Amino acid sequence: MSDQPTASRQKYIPTIGIECHVQLKTKTKLFSGANNDAREAEPNTTVSPICFGLPGTLPVLNKEAVRLAVRAGLALGASINRVSRFERKHYFYPDLPKGYQISQLAEPTVGPGVVTIRLGDGSEKSVRIHHAHIEEDAGKLTHPSGADYSLVDLNRAGTPLIEIVSEPDMHSSEEAKVYAQELYLLMTYAGVTHGDLYHGNMRFDVNVSVAKEGEPLGTRTETKNLNSFKAVERAVEFEIARQTKLLEKGEKIVQETRGWNEDRQQTFSQRSKENAHDYRYFPDADLPPIYLDDAFVDEVRSELPALPGVYRAAFKELGLDGSVVQSLLARRTYADMILDLQQVHGKQTATRAAHWLSSVVSDEVLVDTSSLTTETLAELSAMVEVNELSSTAAKEVLVEVVEHGGSPRAIAEQKNLLQVSDEGAVASVVDEVLANPANAKAVSDVKAGNDKVIGFLVGQVMKKSAGKANPALTQKIIREKLI
Repeated sequence: MSDQPTASRQKYIPTIGIECHVQLKTKTKLFSGANNDAREAEPNTTVSPICFGLPGTLPVLNKEAVRLAVRAGLALGASINRVSRFERKHYFYPDLPKGYQISQLAEPTVGPGVVTIRLGDGSEKSVRIHHAHIEEDAGKLTHPSGADYSLVDLNRAGTPLIEIVSEPDMHSSEEAKVYAQELYLLMTYAGVTHGDLYHGNMRFDVNVSVAKEGEPLGTRTETKNLNSFKAVERAVEFEIARQTKLLEKGEKIVQETRGWNEDRQQTFSQRSKENAHDYRYFPDADLPPIYLDDAFVDEVRSELPALPGVYRAAFKELGLDGSVVQSLLARRTYADMILDLQQVHGKQTATRAAHWLSSVVSDEVLVDTSSLTTETLAELSAMVEVNELSSTAAKEVLVEVVEHGGSPRAIAEQKNLLQVSDEGAVASVVDEVLANPANAKAVSDVKAGNDKVIGFLVGQVMKKSAGKANPALTQKIIREKLI
C-alpha cells in the first residue's frame, strides 16, 4: 500500500510525529542495582524490591543513565537543560506495580534539537526535536494462547529510557521511516543504546493525522511499540489510507491508541487516547532535581564518538551513491572498514570495497564480520587493480572469505579464478581465435572499422581460455592486430 497522492487523496495532507523510546545501555536499572540486560534472562529474575514497588523502597538515580541521556541529546544537536526534574505519571496497569511511572514532563533533561534526514530523491529535510526526557520502563505482559489469564514479567521494569519526541514535521511514510533509521544511527553511533530492535531496545510510537490542505491539523491516532523501520513505514501508510477513507465518507477520526498487526499489515484500536492531565502528573518527592554544570556537559561532549555525519563527509570524496552510503552506515563495522581503507589505501581501493560491501555482503548475509578485515579487502582490491581477478571473480572470492575465511589469493587459486595477464600467453589464444574460419566475418568487420564486433572476439578468447584471459589485455591485443 502506498501513501502517494491519488485522485481521491490529493486534497488531504498527512502529518506525522514520532515518539521514540531508547533503552540506555547501562549495567543497572534507572533507580536500582538490578541487572539492566534481561534479553536472555528468565522472567522475573533481573529484578529488585524497587522493581516490584514494595512498600518502603526508595529510588536512587543511576548517574550513568543521566550521562547517556546527555550524550543522546548532544547527538541530536539539542540543548541540555542544566536543571531537570522527575514526576510521577499515574495510571493502572498490571505490569506497573507502583501504580505510577517515574518520568519527566515539565522540565526534561534534553531540550529542542534537530535531525536531518536524507530522502530517496537526494533531498534533505530537517525534523525538529521537541525534547527528550528520561523515564523508567514498565514491565511486560504475555497472554498465553487459549488461557484465561496473563503473565507479568518485571525484568524490564525500571529499565532506563529516554523518550525522543519529534515535532509533527513529517508528511509521508518515507519521511517517517528515514527519520526512524536516522535516529537509530545517531543513538547507536553515539553509544547510547545496544540498538537491538528485536528485543525492543528502540521502539517507535507513530502519531498520524490527515487534514484538507489549508485546514488545521486533523485528529491524530498513535500507533504504539513499532520495532522495525518497515513497520513504521507500513503503519503510517495504513493510517493515512484509513483516516482519509473515513473523512471522505464524512466520518470523524477518533483520537485513540492503536496497535500494529504484523501478520495483517494493519493497525487496530486498543484504547481511547489519554491526555497529560489524565495521568495526574506531580513531582516525585523521593527524587531531587538533577543539576548539571557546564563542566559535566563539556566532558560528555568530549567523549562523544564519531557520528554518521563524520562518515558521510568522508565518503563524499568517494562519490558514492546515497543508497551505498546508507548501506554502509547501517553496519558500522563496514563504515569503519571503508574509512580505514580510504585513509590508508586511498580513494580507489575504498570506493571499490564500498560497492562490494553494500552489494555482495549486504542484506544480513554477513552476521559475523570477524573473517573480513581491511587487509583482506585491500588485498582483493589490489588483485583487481593489476587484472589478476575480474570484478565478477572478486565478488565470488569475497563471498567465500565472508563465509569461510581465508586468503583472497589462496581462494582465487583454489577456484581457478586468476586471470592470465601474460601478454604472450594471451596473444597466442588471440591468434587462434582470429585464425578460426568461423570468426572470419567478425575479423573483417573489425578491420573495416566496426568496433562493436571486438566484444564478440573478446568473448571468443575468453571462451577459448576458460575465462582466464584478461579481457582488457585481450581487447588491446585484438586492436593491435586488426586495426
